[in-house]
Amino acid sequence: MTTTTGHPLRILDAHHHFWDLQGDGHWPWIQTEVDPDFFLGDYAAMRRTFMPTEYLEATAGWDVIGTVHCEAERSRSEQVEESSWLTALHDEDPRFPMAAVGHVSFTQPDLDEVLAGHAALPLVRGIRSKPVTAAHPGDSVRGLPGTMQDPAWVAGLHRLSTYDFSWDLRVPYHHLAEAAEVVQDIPDTTVVVNHCGLPLDRSEEGLAIWRDGMERLAALPNTVVKVSELGLPGNRWDRGSNEAVVRETLAVFGHDRAMFASNLPVATLTAPDFDEVMDTVLTGAAGSTPAQLDALFHGTAARVYRIPLADTVG
Repeated sequence: MTTTTGHPLRILDAHHHFWDLQGDGHWPWIQTEVDPDFFLGDYAAMRRTFMPTEYLEATAGWDVIGTVHCEAERSRSEQVEESSWLTALHDEDPRFPMAAVGHVSFTQPDLDEVLAGHAALPLVRGIRSKPVTAAHPGDSVRGLPGTMQDPAWVAGLHRLSTYDFSWDLRVPYHHLAEAAEVVQDIPDTTVVVNHCGLPLDRSEEGLAIWRDGMERLAALPNTVVKVSELGLPGNRWDRGSNEAVVRETLAVFGHDRAMFASNLPVATLTAPDFDEVMDTVLTGAAGSTPAQLDALFHGTAARVYRIPLADTVG
């Protein structure tokens, strides 16, 4: 598919999830332990198998040349098993996925054993590990176990550089400035800000907090951002403010430090379909040059996740 200017659009989807509910793996939050506080609201609609077949159906009509799989909260006793399973999927079709982001808790006692297990699988390029965060900006968990000030948690984060792993940073908007304090101490680790920094409060006050945090993170040269998951709590999709978030995210980070990601199937809890997600991002990126669109839709992700695209991208 091409943009409105006729530029052919090739997509390296930098963040999505697979789960096979009929297979051997276990995804507790999908199968048995429903989270009543899920950040987007009711997620019953996605409690079904989502594999490459379903992904291709969802993205039909778009030139998806490959994907990056981000850990899908498979059972925490199956962290390396998830990466092994994804490697088997890659062996069946090298596009889905072309790279993977695994999981480990930075405070678990077998941290290095799990990191070494991921590192033994060439598909794995990074780790996503979520710190403990507050539900609301007026609350504070600062310094509690598992937070970004917990010495054990920080020590675990610092272990990523030993394995040449990036870190996918996933915190809500009111923790972005705090995250910048942590990121400045790991200059040798590439940090990938998930989901536009999750600006879940689109009030002027909420957006001011978000902008401050995004600017602090973008000021650090080892950070990039995923332009993804624009949905809001209560299963809401606000097209106008979503476009504005895309524009501002690109303005703060620049296209060479931004990568498009679908967050399928989670994105469909708010957006009507993948076409709407794409149209929203393209509208928010209006005025971008062909080179900037190439960076946003495949170049940045290929560089950050070390994916050779010579055979698929001209």
